[in-house]
Amino acid sequence: MTTGVRRRMGVEERRQQLIGVALELFSHRSPDDVSIDEIAAAAGISRPLVYHYFPGKLSLYEAALRRAADELAQRFLEPQEGPLGARLLRVMGRYFAFVDEHGPGFSALMRGGPAAGSSRTNAMIDEVRQAAYEQILFHIGVQDPPARLELVVRSWVSLAESTALLWLDGRRIPRGELELQLVHDFAALAAVSAAYDAEMAGILVRILADEPADGPFGELVGRLAALVPGPRAGE
Repeated sequence: MTTGVRRRMGVEERRQQLIGVALELFSHRSPDDVSIDEIAAAAGISRPLVYHYFPGKLSLYEAALRRAADELAQRFLEPQEGPLGARLLRVMGRYFAFVDEHGPGFSALMRGGPAAGSSRTNAMIDEVRQAAYEQILFHIGVQDPPARLELVVRSWVSLAESTALLWLDGRRIPRGELELQLVHDFAALAAVSAAYDAEMAGILVRILADEPADGPFGELVGRLAALVPGPRAGE
């Protein structure tokens, strides 16, 4: 039996509730289209009470982005166990699960949304990218990356981000295929860099030594080999 009496929330608990409510609304619609009245109604409180905890929609929006950024960065965490290709594929699976679930919020985070150009928003975006970059280096097992490896990893992180944003516009490619393609993209970027640099070649050889033939990188080799025409009759 319920008494109908609402439990009074503490200040921080209420703030966290509002952030969660705002993030949920921003996950389904553009933050520009979500009003303070809607956030208040979803939280079961009055509009003035929202302003008691946040001075304006922008501050609440930035707090919601902070939570989204922290969660997105967590998607790149992966134990340093097993072949790199399989690890990257699991990372991409979690990354795109977040993108799929929080489409408008992800777009807002990466494009700035109502806070476009804000130093705080830009800092959050940079933190996500840096966390992804550091985690990939951790997976590769390199602490002090040479210039070409840094270029490969940062380029790949940017590619994953831009691919996800484009995918949200219609989701015309099956998500699983895109996740695998991005893992292949990483291998391709590393292979091209290895063709120009002996140090990168050594890193790539070490990575491939642990890759099974039926893993993501092995599958890429098979797909590329199928594109090479065989000898014609009589040759």
